[in-house]
Amino acid sequence: MSKTVVKLSSLSKKYLMAFAGLFLVSFLLVHLGINLFILPIAPDHEAIFGEAVHFMTTNPLIKIMEVVLFGGFILHAVLGVILQLQNWKARPVGYAVAQKSKVYSPFSRYMIHTGIIIFIFLAIHFMNFYFVKLGWSVAPEGAHTVNGNHDFYHMALNLFSNPFYSVLYIVLILGLGFHLHHAFQSAFQSLGINHPTYTPVIQAIGTVYTVVVTLGFMSIPLYFLLA
Repeated sequence: MSKTVVKLSSLSKKYLMAFAGLFLVSFLLVHLGINLFILPIAPDHEAIFGEAVHFMTTNPLIKIMEVVLFGGFILHAVLGVILQLQNWKARPVGYAVAQKSKVYSPFSRYMIHTGIIIFIFLAIHFMNFYFVKLGWSVAPEGAHTVNGNHDFYHMALNLFSNPFYSVLYIVLILGLGFHLHHAFQSAFQSLGINHPTYTPVIQAIGTVYTVVVTLGFMSIPLYFLLA
């Protein structure tokens, strides 16, 4: 796949990266909605979380979407690295005077770095949860099963009860937030949606989305740290 992707034009790469990124953005909201039920936000939050996880791990349509999700993530990551390398090759020497436009804000200049942070976060997350479900990694010590299925609720509780894990989770989620802040509006710009009327609205929605997703995920480890 990588050879085919490299041969695509820069514009095609940006289109594909934008579509893949927007797909991942929509998935984050679903994932956040499920994860929040780790917290006691409802009297039966544990049961709701368990039912949601059971649905996500057994429904045939979700299994197909998992393949699409992984494909979207890999495509987004590969294209991001290729485009960054092409940008560095085209401009090997940095500007003598720092540009002040939004294009060269820290959010855009360090997308590759925050992307690496997200990769580290996903690697840890997959090892602790998704790969356990697939049987590719061993369940954390003390984890047990319910009706033959892994009890992901208590696995999550055990992990977030570890202060080191919770602090690391917060740091990595902050990296995700910085990445999302620029990526949301950049995706629409790559798709040609750049208009004096629409762009400020997209930027505002992107900011709200980023704050909600970042604080939403951070609220889980913060609850355990402050409880």
